[in-house]
Amino acid sequence: MTRLLGHDAQAQTLMAAAQSGRMHHGWILAGPRGVGKGSFARALAMRLLADAAGPPIDGEGLFVPDDHQTRRLIEASAHPDYAELAPLEKETGTARNISVDQVRGLSRLIQSAPSLSSRRVVVVDSADDLERGAANALLKTLEEPPADMLFLLVSHAPGRLLPTIRSRCRTLRFDPLDTSTMRAVLKASDETLSPQEMDALVRAGEGSPGQALRYVGLNLSEIEQALTALATQGDPGNRQRLALAKALALKSAKPRYEAFLERAPAFIAQAARTRQGPALGTALDHWEKARHLAGGAVILSLDPAGVVFELAGHVAALAQERA
Repeated sequence: MTRLLGHDAQAQTLMAAAQSGRMHHGWILAGPRGVGKGSFARALAMRLLADAAGPPIDGEGLFVPDDHQTRRLIEASAHPDYAELAPLEKETGTARNISVDQVRGLSRLIQSAPSLSSRRVVVVDSADDLERGAANALLKTLEEPPADMLFLLVSHAPGRLLPTIRSRCRTLRFDPLDTSTMRAVLKASDETLSPQEMDALVRAGEGSPGQALRYVGLNLSEIEQALTALATQGDPGNRQRLALAKALALKSAKPRYEAFLERAPAFIAQAARTRQGPALGTALDHWEKARHLAGGAVILSLDPAGVVFELAGHVAALAQERA
């Protein structure tokens, strides 16, 4: 479990609630995917359990020393007062949902008294992944929660949760991280990132470290430079588009090709935010077409070179609108 960066206001809100002795039993941690809600939930659980068990922690926020017994137990998946629900890892990959059996498996924790402190914590990452039966099973516990039990439900789309679950929890909103915090998170993840790559990852992440970290190791700065050149200079002779298509169509470039499929529509969307009037409408039209093309490229096994060439054309059209 890595140290948490950002979301200080949310940490203060929940720590103050816990210290007041009137902590609500269920919280929905809501916000965009990848901004660190799951990491926050686990860090909060660790700090609350550590405070309840002792020894006292010298430090603000959600800090817990490396040698604290609570940290060691949670990181070893051996803390008797802590449980986490997430899609299970299988031989064929990660399961799509959290099953009803997983929720029912909480019965031991729910029916027993706390072992090491006066508190028990369950993290659900994410509640959006609960099967219908699993959501209903969790609802029963939220309706009649055991004393001193806390549920932290991570959600990227809280509006899709059961209304009855939302009504029994309080919602805490998480926003994208600012640029300086993004840089700190990325540097902590990989200290070898060049300034150019760091800038590209921050731009692509849009406040979401999880989103940015998916591009690490793909030389994203080169893709961003190509997109910027197309959007500012256009490509009247198609030379840049052809070179980009040739480079990304190679079998060895498949991860970078897939990154380009994500970044080209997102790049157009970012550019659209700076436009108004007819220029905005045209940019949005190109974004919609690029999004549709990129979304079906892999599923439909479209020719990578042709897809890159066409997507790059939508980006190059931004230069015409600027002119």
